[in-house]
Amino acid sequence: MNIFIAANTTWYIFNFRSRLIAALKEQGHRITVLAPRDKYVSRIEALGVRHLHLEMDNAGTNPLYELVTLARLAALLRRERPALILSFTPKVNIYVSLAARLSGIPVVANVSGLGTGFMRGGLLKTVMTGLYRLAFCHPYTVFFQNEEDRSEFVRAGLVDSKRAKRLPGSGVDLERFTPEQHTGSRKHCVFLLVARLLWDKGVGEFVEAARQLKSKYLEAEFRLLGFLDVQNPSAVPRSDIERWAAEGVITYLGSTEDVRPYYNDADCVVLPSFYREGTPRTLLEGASMGLPLITTDAVGCHDTVENGTTGFLCKKKDAGDLAEKMERMILLTPEQRAEMGKAGRAKMEREFDERIVIGRYMAAILETGSSMGLPRKTGFSVST
Repeated sequence: MNIFIAANTTWYIFNFRSRLIAALKEQGHRITVLAPRDKYVSRIEALGVRHLHLEMDNAGTNPLYELVTLARLAALLRRERPALILSFTPKVNIYVSLAARLSGIPVVANVSGLGTGFMRGGLLKTVMTGLYRLAFCHPYTVFFQNEEDRSEFVRAGLVDSKRAKRLPGSGVDLERFTPEQHTGSRKHCVFLLVARLLWDKGVGEFVEAARQLKSKYLEAEFRLLGFLDVQNPSAVPRSDIERWAAEGVITYLGSTEDVRPYYNDADCVVLPSFYREGTPRTLLEGASMGLPLITTDAVGCHDTVENGTTGFLCKKKDAGDLAEKMERMILLTPEQRAEMGKAGRAKMEREFDERIVIGRYMAAILETGSSMGLPRKTGFSVST
């Protein structure tokens, strides 16, 4: 089939869906990536797929501009006539589903978290709920990355329960993210937070917990890794990052295209997020590399941890409780932390292997193809 994969950045598709693209190509499908043009276009094209520019303002709210965007997208789909569209990220899910509905093109959508709009409620949540209700009556399948999001959409009548299915997040590449031995001896504990630097990701709580612990555990290290998302209203200002670093509370590592060396140089991955996550990829990556986790007992996050066995769960928006859980991690021996990490790796292998996600996409594509009268043919092993 001629399959489109759509998202709000080409970066997202390259970093999170490259293996899905490879699996689809192995089955003989023709793939087109539909996303705003960025510096990852050449990398996408190097995967042997076509890229089409999606003209969209991810943060735009002007009704007239948004209607023009939707009309352009509908015209593009009528011209290209893909057999199926796999859509990702909130705004693209809505717009692609609406535009594809006009042309009768089936869609498989992926809800990777509900974000701040749902969390904060008010008018924005009302508008988004209305758009989801209008859009999600069309997709053949809607995947959700946690059960809470799936249940909320079904309960609110935004999607039919028969079409709402669960995925284990985006999955994790267990061959790429694999445990490695630390070089040298670790005499202190290194905590690493990997995320877009947003207040909603718990950056403020992480810094405050680090400040509380620094006075007692001078050698403990608290590191931040991630890019500054200046267009997001929840973005942490660069001036705050620089001030914390000058104070000696945290070390800011900047951003990177390969996070593995930073995981390998840490003892624990921390994500005190209260953002409405799907299933945070950084937690899956850290656990896959054999690191214990500390994260919030919140939607999406708590699915990644077996409390007390693979890490610790802390309360949302509570720096004191986070500091307590981090202190418990400090007081463990390196061997005990290693056992937690080993248990976390086993959990990733059981529940979050990326092949599970790819297998379920293959099953959805087969079902969609059958509904279109196409032959059922695949060589990919489908995991459930």
